[in-house]
Amino acid sequence: MSAPSLFDYRDVVGPDIIEELTILASHVGDRSIKMVNSTAVGGGVAEMLHRIVPLLSELGVQVEWAVIEGDEPFFEITKAFHNALQGKEQVFPEKAFKTYLRYNDMNEEAMKFDQDLIVIHDPQPAAMIRRHENRRNRWVWRCHIDLSHPNEQLWRFMAPIVERYDAAIFTSALFSPRLKIPQYRFYPAIDPLDDKNKDLDKAYVEQVFVKYGIPRDKPIVTQISRYDPWKDPVGVVKAFKMARKYVDCRLLLVGDKAADDPESDTILAQVKAEAGDHPDIHTLLFSPSIATEINAFQRGSDIILQKSLREGFALTVSEALWKSRPVVGGAVGGIPVQIIDGYTGLLAHTVEGAGLAIRSLLNQPEFARQIGENGRCRVKDEFLITKNLKRYLLLLLALDKPQGGTIFLNG
Repeated sequence: MSAPSLFDYRDVVGPDIIEELTILASHVGDRSIKMVNSTAVGGGVAEMLHRIVPLLSELGVQVEWAVIEGDEPFFEITKAFHNALQGKEQVFPEKAFKTYLRYNDMNEEAMKFDQDLIVIHDPQPAAMIRRHENRRNRWVWRCHIDLSHPNEQLWRFMAPIVERYDAAIFTSALFSPRLKIPQYRFYPAIDPLDDKNKDLDKAYVEQVFVKYGIPRDKPIVTQISRYDPWKDPVGVVKAFKMARKYVDCRLLLVGDKAADDPESDTILAQVKAEAGDHPDIHTLLFSPSIATEINAFQRGSDIILQKSLREGFALTVSEALWKSRPVVGGAVGGIPVQIIDGYTGLLAHTVEGAGLAIRSLLNQPEFARQIGENGRCRVKDEFLITKNLKRYLLLLLALDKPQGGTIFLNG
């Protein structure tokens, strides 16, 4: 089955939105973009690029997507960078910085950067700009993580690299640092027509739960995320145990394993240790996951959790809201942008708060249904891929007239 075309989205967002995109694209003209990130499979960045690239191309923008290469030691370093930039305390040896720069130089030598706009996603390939001081094109660093309280040692190393860019993009003004370059703000987005979000037959949903041995004889509470310390899967288990004392339910933890994340197995082991032999706790690890099965797990669950401690955005929240599922999310990063507490979901600040939210939703099914419907409307207005396409088109136009300060591309 071929991927949806731009005009297939008319029935979801309306014909006026599609017309607006085509008009914007006509003003952009014959421009080109190169997207660079660290993995083609696993994680929200790769998922978005799989649809953004062909849809921008359909609008007449020439887009190329490149993925950097590296071995396990390199990705262990960049995962440590990722955690430290989100606030984890750690001291890095000089060797780590040298290895990081060496791999960035190797990848830079293997690529060409002839496009009008180069968009580098996240810290892993950020240092490739060092060899492009006298460039004619524009380079933008797209940061998907929370930089409000970065590790000081690492940020002293990374900040001069980031400030070589023409601009930076952050998801939220709440977790971007002070920089000497312009900053743009726009949200990530989900694709309502891809396999992870399209409508599914109820029989298929049931089949997926049967396939993985997950009984649906009682309410199911699910978190779908990488097994990552910032996603707090151990805290999810603790919250579930608290709620389980008062309301009968099952917990399902589902995670996939990205190529640039060597930490998943360790975190999963910690989760299993916390879960012990509890008969109502189920854990699954995919490498990679099947999108339609993830879709089925979300649609077949009564509550979706995203109990993150730090977060860039958490596309899993918008995915669940789009399916009208009631969501409990950590009050961090981009989650409060998606969850208006008490209206489109519930925010939790602690393990105890998450446990109480689970109890509240399971004991008030009509309230849970209503906030699920409100959440779907919120996603339709702000977090669908058509809105993301608009922001990239606006970015191409905005870079023609660079200016200081912060520019919001949320129109």
